[in-house]
Amino acid sequence: MTSAKLLACDFEVFGIVQGVFFRKHTQKYASSLGVRGWCKNTADGTVKGQIEGEEKAFNEMKHWLQTKGSPSSRIDKAVFNVPKELTAFTYNDFSIRR
Repeated sequence: MTSAKLLACDFEVFGIVQGVFFRKHTQKYASSLGVRGWCKNTADGTVKGQIEGEEKAFNEMKHWLQTKGSPSSRIDKAVFNVPKELTAFTYNDFSIRR
């Protein structure tokens, strides 16, 4: 049996993503997909983090970060670094860092 590819990357989301429960919704959505990692607000008004997950869930999470976010957020752009393949998860869940 071949297991799905495990991918990881860093991300940064620009727009109105602070004070709109963006991190909370990101955590909730990531957890629902089984995606692990973390996110935090930056001093620049963006949200940065890391995601790791099986290819399908990973890509769904990237799409969500680029297009949806929390109901009252406005995403201008989302930047992702080149995904790298993992042999195992490095996080136990998806957390919000402060």
